[in-house]
Formats: sequence, structure tokens, C-alpha cells
Amino acid sequence: MRGNHFGKMFSFMSFGESHGPAMGVVIDGLPAGLDVDLAQLQLELDKRRPGRITGTTNRNELDQAVVLSGVYAGKSLGSPIAVTIQNTNQKSSDYDQLKTEVRAGHADQTTLDKFGVRDHRGGGRASGRETVARVIAGYFASLIIPQIKVKAFTSHLGPFTYNGIPEKPHTDFGDYGFPEVAKSEEIKKYLENLKADGESIGGAVTVVIDHCPKGLGEPAFDKLKADLAKAIMSIGAVVGFSFGSGIDFLSLKGSEVSADKSHFGGIEGGITNGERIVLTVYFKPTSTVGEKAKAGRHDPCIIPRAIPVVEAMTKVVLADHLLRQRAYGDGNK
Repeated sequence: MRGNHFGKMFSFMSFGESHGPAMGVVIDGLPAGLDVDLAQLQLELDKRRPGRITGTTNRNELDQAVVLSGVYAGKSLGSPIAVTIQNTNQKSSDYDQLKTEVRAGHADQTTLDKFGVRDHRGGGRASGRETVARVIAGYFASLIIPQIKVKAFTSHLGPFTYNGIPEKPHTDFGDYGFPEVAKSEEIKKYLENLKADGESIGGAVTVVIDHCPKGLGEPAFDKLKADLAKAIMSIGAVVGFSFGSGIDFLSLKGSEVSADKSHFGGIEGGITNGERIVLTVYFKPTSTVGEKAKAGRHDPCIIPRAIPVVEAMTKVVLADHLLRQRAYGDGNK
């Protein structure tokens, strides 16, 4: 099985299955001498930790990070960083019936077709549990880009929609990531009702990136928008990605677009222009519904726990491209 590695100058490889002994990640390319705060790493993991947010999965994992290498006395060593997370709350019996059944929209049948064998417990390698490795990588990526602010928030979840960008986007919007925090209780009840009915819902996440330097991205195949798209689209349940005015470009005239650079979302010709970058990510409803959803421990909506994963993959891409840009030295000035 290939495709477990992401990035070039800053890269990581994730490993582990949803109901195996542990999940993990090996990170390469982090410069030496950076301050590493394991408490902050744990805070990032807690944002997506199963069992913390009401109305999501009942699986309750502590997701305690164990750093095996690459960090000493609070500093990065420049060597590969290996981190593991123990799986302690598996309930594999929930998936017994899936030994002989497959679920529409999951990788059950396609994995079997491709490899001839699969781990049916929680989706195995295709499980959303894999994203814990991405959050870890995102924390270490953030050490390379401390000046860049990355914040994702829920812009659409069922009947709840937030249009535009909050006045102060880089703030805490609560467990459900919705800028109108006062509606958090309504969202919680909405998700609890979905869960009780064995139903699910999709939605959208908006990402705001501020203080990104100019010049990140390459003109051809490694455009920043292309690498961001791959990073975001590799997250399970993501079905669409856009930046800037996105789908609104379909109804805008060229003269309207060119009159306001903000339409380009901070990226022109695949390279950052130094302005705010705005991304939109679209999620499908989680595929397990009906009695299977009621019997198992599934998220009726992936968005609340996916927000830190979207932020992490964005940080990984930005860190990778910043290191690439530094590699040019002064030759491109």
C-alpha cells in the first residue's frame, strides 16, 4: 500500500488502523532548534478527540501523544520525529456484521477489490481515526510558520449557515466551530437528533489564512492551490475544494473579478500575493446511516471534528512551501 506519505521539504508518513494497537506519524524535515511545547500539541489533539463533543461519536479516546524521537529538552533535533497515539477504546464487536457486508460510500468494497483483504473494524486504514496523525503533523508544521495565522470555521451545517468572514476570524468559536457561538446549543440538539434517528448531514468549512508571505507556490504542477487541494481533498468525506470567490466565479464577469483582487483569495498564478487566503471545503454526509449508525459509534456530521484536521493539512502545505522558498536563498530576489 502506497500513498501514506505527504510533502517534500516538510513531510510526514502516517501509520496505523482504527482498531489496531496504535496510530502514529513520522515527520521529516523539521529544522533543528525549534521550541516544542507538548502541552500545546495535546491541545490540538483534543480539538478532534473522539468522545469530547456532544452529538458526535461515542468512542472516547484520550489521544495522548507519545514522542519517541526527534525532540530533546523541549527542542527539535532536526532528526525524524516519531509520535504514537494508543488506541484504548476500540469496540470491534460493533463491526462484526461488516465481516460479510459492505457499506455504500465507504472504502469497504473498494479496499477489498484493490488488496484482496481488509480490516473491517472501523474502516481500518480508511477510518477517520487516521487523521490524528495529520493533526500531529500540523502542530509541528506550525513551528515553521509561527507568523502565519490559520483558522477554520463551520460555514454550513444542516440549517446553520454563516456567510462571509467573521470580523475576528482567529478566535475560538466553541466546540462546533460556528461563528455565531450563541447557536451552539441549537447545533448540539440538531446533531443529537440526527444521531438518534441514525441520520447524517454534510456541510462546509471555511479557512482563513492571514500574514502569509508572498512567493509561496510554484508556477506549474506545484501551485500552492494545487497542493492545498490535494491536502484537503485527501481528508475523508471531503468532496470539494475552492479558494477565493470559488463557485461565484461562474456568475461574475472578468471586469468585476479584476476590479477586486480579493476574488483571487490571496493566490495568483498559483503563487501567494501576500493578501488574505480564503479556502472553502465541502463535506458529504457520513455514509453510515440507519440501524448500522445506531448500533455503532459514528459521527452524524464530521465537520466539528474535521476542523482541526483541515487546519493541520493547511499548515503542512504552507510549512512545506515556506521551506521550499527559503531554499531559493536570495537567488530569486
